[in-house]
Amino acid sequence: MGLALNTTSLVPNHDEAELFKFIVNEGNGVKGLADSNIASLPPRYVHPPNERIDPKQVIDASLYLAKPIDLSGLEGEKKGEVIDTLCGAAEKLGFFQVVNHGVPLELLERSKKAAHSFFNLSPEKKAAFLKEKTPCRRVHYGTSFLPAKEKSLEWKDYLSMVYVSDEEAMEFWPHECRDAVLEYMKAANKMVHAILSTLLRGLGVELDESAVTQYAEARGVNMNYYPICPRPDLTVGVGRHSDLATLTILLQDDIGGLFVKVEDNGWIEIPPVEGALVINVGDTLEILSNGRYKSAEHRVIANSTKARVSVPLFASPRSQTMIGPLPGLPEKDGKTVYRKVKFGEYTANYFGATHRGKKTLDFAKITNEK
Repeated sequence: MGLALNTTSLVPNHDEAELFKFIVNEGNGVKGLADSNIASLPPRYVHPPNERIDPKQVIDASLYLAKPIDLSGLEGEKKGEVIDTLCGAAEKLGFFQVVNHGVPLELLERSKKAAHSFFNLSPEKKAAFLKEKTPCRRVHYGTSFLPAKEKSLEWKDYLSMVYVSDEEAMEFWPHECRDAVLEYMKAANKMVHAILSTLLRGLGVELDESAVTQYAEARGVNMNYYPICPRPDLTVGVGRHSDLATLTILLQDDIGGLFVKVEDNGWIEIPPVEGALVINVGDTLEILSNGRYKSAEHRVIANSTKARVSVPLFASPRSQTMIGPLPGLPEKDGKTVYRKVKFGEYTANYFGATHRGKKTLDFAKITNEK
């Protein structure tokens, strides 16, 4: 599968239908576009000014982002202090970084290299995992978020893998990344349980282990690739959104570009910290906590000099699990904010429209109509 059009014509006035076919339908992705050495950005990738990061909106992260939290303290004399820090970060920002998390640093490096290995495959090999072609519906490769519905595409390609069993992963996950990613996912299990258990019990409700487990027993992992971009100031790597899961565990490389919204005050960057993992509260945990913990709106910018990779791990309930404010949870400002819904229903709504900040949570909010 070669470039089916003259690369010198990949400029803002190029035929949009042909470009979409090349990038999306044929599986070349935005990496294929970047590899054609375009000098300017096709109009489909230009985002409205209000959807780009305005440098004037970027504020000092130190005022809102906690220092990396040492998770080894959960088993020592500083346990109470670490618990308070974790819960406070989940309430204040919804994003925090952790170190001494139990995932070997060598494995983190292998996982990042595995992402580069997959996205550097030929277009033909990657296209074999397009949704229309993939041998397993729980494994697929794509670009942007919902390209068929988006007015402006995101400068990102991805590989999504939903875990069901070791046997399925070994058979269907791309072998270029399978072993490292599977090992990374398993190595993070203890950390995920420890963080979620701490946060849920920090709400002041009584939960047994099975109750904690049900909200994070499903696992999925993505690998994201952000190619070098000729005009990162005009586009986005990922648009404004909150995550669907209960918790997201993000492995990012040393390039940076992840920004989080601080209510109405502006945006802060989550700086790469060697050996650290980024944890963020997802919509599910905000619902379970009746709004006490925040699923932060975030986005990613493109880069003009280096290709960036990230590997997010998603811990979620299973589709049939009911999610809603936990029993015994104090009401927020005297009221219950969210209703009970099946996680599968929430998921269907989430993927039913393009990125739209935190509006996805409206689906689960209780409306008090007069």
